[in-house]
Amino acid sequence: MARTPLGSQLPDFPWDTIADVRKHAASHEDGLIDLSVGGPVDPVAPSIQLALSEAAATPGYPQTAGTPELRETIVASHARRFGIAGLTERSVLPVIGLKEAVAWLPTLLGLRGEKVVIPEVAYPTYEVGALMAGCEVIRCDDPATAPRDAAFVFINSPSNPTGAVLGVEQMRAWVEFSRETGAIIASDECYLYLGWSAEPVSILHPSVTDGDNTGLLALHSLSKTSNLASYRAGTISGDEALVQELLLIRKHSGLIVPGPIQAAMVAALGDDLHEQMQRSTYAARRLVLMKALQNAGLTIDDSDAGLYLWVHHDGMDSRELLNWFADHGILGAPGDFYGPAGAQHVRISLTAPDERIEAAVARLGNTVD
Repeated sequence: MARTPLGSQLPDFPWDTIADVRKHAASHEDGLIDLSVGGPVDPVAPSIQLALSEAAATPGYPQTAGTPELRETIVASHARRFGIAGLTERSVLPVIGLKEAVAWLPTLLGLRGEKVVIPEVAYPTYEVGALMAGCEVIRCDDPATAPRDAAFVFINSPSNPTGAVLGVEQMRAWVEFSRETGAIIASDECYLYLGWSAEPVSILHPSVTDGDNTGLLALHSLSKTSNLASYRAGTISGDEALVQELLLIRKHSGLIVPGPIQAAMVAALGDDLHEQMQRSTYAARRLVLMKALQNAGLTIDDSDAGLYLWVHHDGMDSRELLNWFADHGILGAPGDFYGPAGAQHVRISLTAPDERIEAAVARLGNTVD
């Protein structure tokens, strides 16, 4: 029997589908302003760089579970920053960036052939990870209508791409769904510290769990507010039994965060000041971009938290609006990247240097609605 390559069973890589639009935007006389990808552009804090370099000479294999110091720091940081309770060193795990963790979770948890629920508008890797595991993907935002035989659910608050925030009662409804059905809930909380007009809450907060983390996993990243995208550093926390199951499989498969990166994670998670400063930078960029987009006749929906503005223009679908931005040398991300329900929107990122944000504002100021 002929082999079917796994790649042929997956959607097109989203960014490959807008290469022509990128080229068009780059042809602008004053160059490209890339507001499409949520990749950090600001420098890594010196204390984190120092921790990385000081650990660079360590020759041995690192621990898959993370050093005791790293695990202690993850627990303390989650409690201090997010009010997360009930964690121990056995219920936290470092991962090689959050995208890796998301992509492999259904496979590592042995969910082949099961139903996986993802949001109606969702980070594409949720779907890809489910398809890689041979799972059936179902888009649903409401636990009341989610299939009762689903084995796994991805939720995302604050949302990428919309910036929408789930309230405590909405989170509790998903927890109740897990209690009733046995489904594992994985909450992608990559943008949890970046609440603007709403206050995000972790799925592991006691107001959501009543102190019981069974069946629940929280996924966190250091890529955003610590600017460690190039370091590939994230964490999985929650149900101890699930974390230990993941640890065992990751040991077998060599999915280990490099030792110097673990040292850098300790420095990042132990210092809140650099994160607070980065948050202030994004807040300033957000305000000037919001005003410019609205003055240009665009509508901003949701966008209560996170690193993106979720915009639309009446009469345009996401690809038409994407091209409208490209006419002004600005590249965004089309909403249909994230599912059919996003087909009227474009995602605009706050992750560009201040001078490029200012240039985008100037170009938008020269548009005519």
